[in-house]
Formats: sequence, structure tokens, C-alpha cells
Amino acid sequence: MSTSLLWSQETDPDRDGPSGPEPPTGDDRGGGLPGRGPGRRSLAVLLTVAALLGGGASTGILALAGAFGRSGSSSTTTVVESSGSGADGSATSLDARAIYTAGSAGVVEITATGTGSSQSNPLGQGSSESEATGSGFVVDADGNIVTAAHVVDGASSIKVTFADGTTRTATLSGEDNATDVAVLKVDPSGLTLHPLKLGSSASLGVGDAVAAIGSPFGYEESVSTGIVSGVDRTIQAPNGYTVAHAIQTDAALNPGNSGGPILDSSGRVVGIADQIATNGSADQSSGVGFAVPVDLVARELSALEAGKTVQHAYLGVSTGQSTGTTGALVGSVSSGGPAASAGVKAGDVITAVSGTKIADSNGLVAAIAEHDPGDHLKLTIRRGSSTITVTATLGTQPDTRSTTGG
Repeated sequence: MSTSLLWSQETDPDRDGPSGPEPPTGDDRGGGLPGRGPGRRSLAVLLTVAALLGGGASTGILALAGAFGRSGSSSTTTVVESSGSGADGSATSLDARAIYTAGSAGVVEITATGTGSSQSNPLGQGSSESEATGSGFVVDADGNIVTAAHVVDGASSIKVTFADGTTRTATLSGEDNATDVAVLKVDPSGLTLHPLKLGSSASLGVGDAVAAIGSPFGYEESVSTGIVSGVDRTIQAPNGYTVAHAIQTDAALNPGNSGGPILDSSGRVVGIADQIATNGSADQSSGVGFAVPVDLVARELSALEAGKTVQHAYLGVSTGQSTGTTGALVGSVSSGGPAASAGVKAGDVITAVSGTKIADSNGLVAAIAEHDPGDHLKLTIRRGSSTITVTATLGTQPDTRSTTGG
């Protein structure tokens, strides 16, 4: 199983990419809101990534694994209303029309233009001029807009289109490739903005109803609904590290949804649409989608709006699932990192962090994510038949993950 980042990419029809011109998708994408239909056929880009566990790299034990690939397709988004009961017995019914009516005006389509130079750049490869299309949402009356970092990373220009068809040039205020979150800024003069309210991702339970609004395959202002299929998942960030507490949903998410809001039954943002699970050959909704949790976004929003660099805690281990028992198995330890300095060794099983029990690698990811660089943590370790405790001082996560651990 692999995951795909959800942007749509278009290559300039007047220029050939490294492999020649892109083939047409067979979709003219007519209709939509007046004056907002996309002018070109889109090519969805599939980026498959390996799941990273623990404080950094992964041994690849969990299901999210794969390699880079590209594929083109076209589809519509079906609106489905969901009902039932959550794990706590609460109602999960969601009024899709009411959510859409209240929230769609706060959702924007984002077109990022730039020159990509590598596979890791969503805007293309080689010297091919390309456009990445994603979604975003307004968070205040000052013109701040939240989206996924991979939609705008490396862009030379960014255009935002609002629900009424108004377009504005946006600037990138800040981005965090460790969480795949970016903040854009537009001049609010003359605009009637409709900020969306932020909810709580921590309060979500499996079975809760959610809705996604965005521009899948360029079909702007589309809505899909579903439920929370899982919580506390881990997904890979653009810099190779791991995003903790990700939300899994069966609401239809497709290329172009990236950066758009995942809304709860009250219309509050609980996540940012980010990735879908694939079998490595399809780049469309599989019923297994993932969102960056809004609680994480809220913690760093003001810093990103101010253009500050967001720092994350770093332990310096690669981990996997401990076989037949609880805990996070240490696969490797980064030389000179916090774990190495504390005496952690490959083969150790971390069973608790400062008194909090660690059930598996996901639990270790979440525990480290809750702390800041410089924090001192007591790690309870099972080493062979012995149990020991060491103290690690967390470092600052490097910009990109080392291939040898981290």
C-alpha cells in the first residue's frame, strides 16, 4: 500500500516535459461555477511515499510504502450523505447541503506555477513549466489562507480563486514541510471573505461524520462526505519525517483536494486533506484518505502567518513494530543524535516516554510530536531481558530526513 499527495498537475501545453508532451485526459471539464471552469485538462500526479515511524526514519513495517510514479485520470465527485453512530454512541448524521452552503464560500482553488527540478517537487521535473492545482481555506478577515505545503512548494507564482470567481495573486507567508502545512496571504481589499472556524481534531472519534470541500481534478467547490475511519494514523511529510495524529476518512479525496478543509458536522475545520492510500497504480479516491489534524495546524498557524520557521522535536531513531509485544522497536539510531547520546541502541524496544506507555511506533511518533526541542524525556527501554531507563534531550528536527535514520 502507498499514499498519494493530492494535487493536480498541468504541464504547459506549449512546452514538452522531459518525456514529451502530456497526453490528454479525455475530459474537457465543462460546467462549474460561472467564469471558473479550468482552462486546460489536468494531469493528476501520483507521489507515493514511505511511512516514517518514531522520531524519524522507518523500517517500512507499516503499510504506507512505495515509489514515485505518474498517472492521469479524470472523475467527478459524488456527494453522499452519511449517518450512523460513533464509537461513543453520538450521532454522526451530517447535513451536506447545510455544510456546503455555510462553508463553500470560505474554500478557494489554488493554482501554483513554477519550474520543477526534481521528482520531489510537485510542480514538475526537469525544466518543464507546470501548474499544480489544489485547494485551501480562508482563516481570517486579513486574507490568510491555509493549504498543504506540497501544493505551493517551489512555486514562482500563486493564484487564488474564490467561490465567486474573484482571483487574487497570493504570497507564501510560511510553510512547514514537516507537517505539510502552508499559509498564503492575499490583499483583502475589496473582498468579502468568509473565514472558516477551526474545530478540534482531538475530539474526533471513529464513525463521526465529516465532509470535504475542494477542487478534485479541477472541479471547483465540490463536496464529498463520509466518516472518520481511523484516528492517530501516521503519514509521511514532504521532508521525509512523520505527521502524527493524522485523520483517516472514507470521504472521497482526489488530486486537487490537497489543502482543502475536512469539516465536522458543525462545519468546523478538523483537518486538511492531504493524501490517499493507493495500490501504486491508481491516483484517485480509494476510500482511504488522510488529513493533517487541525490541532497541529492551530499550534503553528500564528508562526507561519508571521513567516517564522517552525521547529520540531527530534529523537533520532528509525522504528518498526515490535513483534509479539508492545512498544516501538528501534531499527537504527542516528549517529550523534539525541537517542544515541542517551545510550539508545538498535534492537531496543521503547515502552514508555516520561511515564506514558508506548504501544507501537505510532505511539512513539505521537509522543515525540507533543514535545519541543530541548525537552528532557525519560525513555523506558526493554533491552533483552532487562528494563532500563535513560534520559534523552530532544534536538531540533533537521530539514530533511537522513536515509540512515532519524
